[in-house]
Amino acid sequence: MSLQALWSLFLAHPAQLVNWLALFFAVAGAWLLLATRVRERRVVAHLAAASKLDGEASVLDEPTVRLNRFFYRFGYLCMAAALAVSWASTRL
Repeated sequence: MSLQALWSLFLAHPAQLVNWLALFFAVAGAWLLLATRVRERRVVAHLAAASKLDGEASVLDEPTVRLNRFFYRFGYLCMAAALAVSWASTRL
């Protein structure tokens, strides 16, 4: 598809294309939140199984906690961006 055809599609339906962008942000943010939650649960389950074998409880190391916190913040930021873009598309 040529650039001119894409531009004419945007001019014909601007709100719909902006909503597609909002949907992209929402799906990306939701996937990131879900993947982080699953990864965090796997690590906790692995540490719980290892502590039963070793007899001592282990906690998550600091870099893992910081990385999880970053991914949660970025995921929520993507969801907020999706909400803002979707709300802005109603004004077009």
